[in-house]
Amino acid sequence: MNSNWHEEAYYTIRTYEIDSKKQATLPALVKLMHESAMQHVIKLGVSVWDLEPHHISWVLMRQQLFVHRLPRLGEQIKIETYPSGYERLFTYRDYKVYDAAGELIAHSSSTWVLMDTVQRSLARFPGFILEMLQLAPAPELCLPRPSGQLPKMEKTDHSLDFVVRWHDLDYNDHLNNMYYLQWMLEALPDELLISGRLRAFDIQYRAEAQWKDQVRAEVQHLPNGRMLHRLIRPDDGKELALALSEWE
Repeated sequence: MNSNWHEEAYYTIRTYEIDSKKQATLPALVKLMHESAMQHVIKLGVSVWDLEPHHISWVLMRQQLFVHRLPRLGEQIKIETYPSGYERLFTYRDYKVYDAAGELIAHSSSTWVLMDTVQRSLARFPGFILEMLQLAPAPELCLPRPSGQLPKMEKTDHSLDFVVRWHDLDYNDHLNNMYYLQWMLEALPDELLISGRLRAFDIQYRAEAQWKDQVRAEVQHLPNGRMLHRLIRPDDGKELALALSEWE
């Protein structure tokens, strides 16, 4: 793999990233994944700020996460991330998380698009990004791309309401991706949050949430330790995101 084409970042798990078991929370780990990706696109010259003159910006559409174990307080981890190809309007990025012994402890594949920041609609890849994407690693070096349909929510077993605050917004002026995931988890039953072990989380982002929006997180129990999640905007019934989690 071209040395400029992937990013290797090292982090030590800090006290504000852990839960009562002294292990990193899933939102904290995903934040580190995305921070690694952000540092990489800055180096490549295609960050959101580099794209501002073109009136386009990156938007995350889907992320599939698989957790073998969560890192613990004080543990050093390495996160490797790289763009893993594209097709039509979609581009893909992989993340691999290793412990100090080089063991893979989590991995994730994700789907991204470019958004026209004026029209707030999907944009085509300009030539300079297409040229760069040609350098993606060989398919056998990449993770499987996110695929498959998530189940449709048929009933609500648990729910929790939120309001989008100013400090919940990201650089695109909409609800930060991390809060979609975090709010979905917050709505889970207490016993699962306290003693459950998360093995996989697959989230689809469907619409933006704006400052001061009311957002409701809904959860439905499914068989075999699975939970279906949804974020909706009660004011208009708009579905903002859908996710499936797997527990043991």
